[in-house]
Amino acid sequence: MTQPNCAIIDYGIGNVFSVRRALEQIGVEAELTADPDRILAADRVILPGVGAFGRAMEKLRQDGLDRVVHDYVASGKPFLGICIGLQVLMEASEEFGSHTGLGLIPGRVRKIPVEDDAASNFRVPFIGWSPVAESQSGAWQGTPLQDVPDPNAFYFVHSYEAVVSEPDHLIATHTLGGRAITSAVRRDNVMGVQFHPERSADHGLRFLEAFVNL
Repeated sequence: MTQPNCAIIDYGIGNVFSVRRALEQIGVEAELTADPDRILAADRVILPGVGAFGRAMEKLRQDGLDRVVHDYVASGKPFLGICIGLQVLMEASEEFGSHTGLGLIPGRVRKIPVEDDAASNFRVPFIGWSPVAESQSGAWQGTPLQDVPDPNAFYFVHSYEAVVSEPDHLIATHTLGGRAITSAVRRDNVMGVQFHPERSADHGLRFLEAFVNL
């Protein structure tokens, strides 16, 4: 069986090389590219990213990659956003002002609510490991998360979370200060994860392998 062709969108925002190295560990040769034709020809596409929502969207629009992402998603092939790559899938963000996203998943990005640091026992940004759980029974069916062993743990670095408008689009959460925070979202062939699978050791590699083999 021929291995799916995987492209990582290289738009100058963050951790593209670490994502490629993680894929290499599972035997997948992924291409770093901003070429629309190469992206559209791929069987799987990953949009990574770290930093601010507004800057990420600025770069995507500047290079015309926002339209490329929409065209790729319309093809029905699997698409994965990581960290900021998840957040820009949403309609808008309140990070450092008001910014419009790709609008592929209805909802908004907001700052993680912290009512009392002492009582909640965590700080924003949240940096560290956390297990993730299904948002509802069966939510992981047909997604890369269904192949991740339980118990699990993934690595997070974030101050903002995606809040979906449709409950069915939320598929995984992690708990901070007693609150359920968005870990993963999905709408049809589009999936986004707030954690960094490329920095999440064996569980992250298992997740990426499952995504490539969807």
